[in-house]
Formats: sequence, structure tokens, C-alpha cells
Amino acid sequence: MQANLPRIAAYLAGGLLLSSLLRRRSREVVVYEVPDVDFDDEVRQLPWATITMAAAGFVAGGAFLANELRARRGGYGGSTVEESIDIDVPVSTAYNQWTQFEEFPRFMSSVEQVRQVDDTHLHWRATVGGKTKEWDSEITEQIPDQRIAWRSTSGPSNSGVVTFHRLGENRTRVMLQMDYQPEGAAERAADTVGAVKLSAKGNLKRFKNLLEARGKESGAWRGTVTH
Repeated sequence: MQANLPRIAAYLAGGLLLSSLLRRRSREVVVYEVPDVDFDDEVRQLPWATITMAAAGFVAGGAFLANELRARRGGYGGSTVEESIDIDVPVSTAYNQWTQFEEFPRFMSSVEQVRQVDDTHLHWRATVGGKTKEWDSEITEQIPDQRIAWRSTSGPSNSGVVTFHRLGENRTRVMLQMDYQPEGAAERAADTVGAVKLSAKGNLKRFKNLLEARGKESGAWRGTVTH
């Protein structure tokens, strides 16, 4: 038990730290009161859902604290998100619509604007961690109906690839993999609780809804890019 005390203390401290950070970000003021009751009796009266959520919060807090310590030592290596969705359109339709980069704000919740500079370069503006950020990216690989890969060339570090898989004549699986480097404690906190993963999942769902409702792409670029 004594050997586990440092780990338990880290989770508790991390949970409190994460909670404090999120409260500051939302400008909420919370006052905690500790009632004079027997702890064991109180725990027995708590619903299991509450206990599970509390435990998850402390685990996330512990992970966040560990990430912060690694970040201060220069050892925070970034994160990876992998998501996929099946869309009831032909593979060429899904691919063609994804090449319309300037329409990304229609389904990407945090993206405010994408400006296509030329065939392989984009300029982005988005809200990240409550702040407006801008960066440039380069298309490093583009094969029609198969894949589009990119990497940032300025600003927040990110890279990734989206691939398109034919499941049937009118059904396509879109798979997204993204590597990114959170900047600052607030972004690392969001990363710890899976905010970026949820955002990616929501973006793909909105892409699906947009494309299925329209039934066809709004445009296409069928060029090939290789490096």
C-alpha cells in the first residue's frame, strides 16, 4: 500500500489540477464544502455511476499531471488520433469532396477558414484551445480515390493522412489519422480527456451528413501529388 501512495497522490493532485484548470478556462467559481460525515458510509451511499465518473476524473487528472511533468522536461511527444466513418456515396464522390479544402469549415467545427494558395499549399485559421491560430500546410501526397497526406509547415505542428476505401458501388469508408502537438497546458488538458478525438469523430460525422444529404460532390481536383 505504501508503495502505491505516490501514484495515488499524483492522481489526486492531477485530478484537482485538471479540475482547477478547466474551471479557470470556463471562468467558473466553485466552492467545495466537506461535510462532517463518516467517509465509508458516504461512499456506500454514492451511485456507482458517480464513483466511476470520479475515478475516471482522477485517472485523467493523473495522466494530465504526468503529461505536464513530461512537457516541462521536454518529453511530451504529441498525440495521434485515428477515426473512420462509412458514407453511402461512391468512393470518387467522397474523395472529390475532400479535395475541396476551402469548404472544410462547413463540417470542421473549429476551422474558421481554409485558403488554397496553390495545388499543394493551404493556409488555415481555426480556434484551438479557445484561441485563434493560423498556420500553413503542404499536401505531401495525393492519389485520386485513395489518399491525401499533409503536414504543417508553420504554426501548430500537425500532420496526417486521410484514405478512401471502396466498400461497395455506393459505399465508402473514410479513414483519418492525424498526429499533432498540443501547445500549452489548456491544449494538453483537452488532449488528455480526448477532446481532439471527439472533435475528429464529429467532423467526420458532419462530412458524412453533408455529403449524403447533397448526394454529389461540389467540385473535384483529380491531380496527383508525390514527393
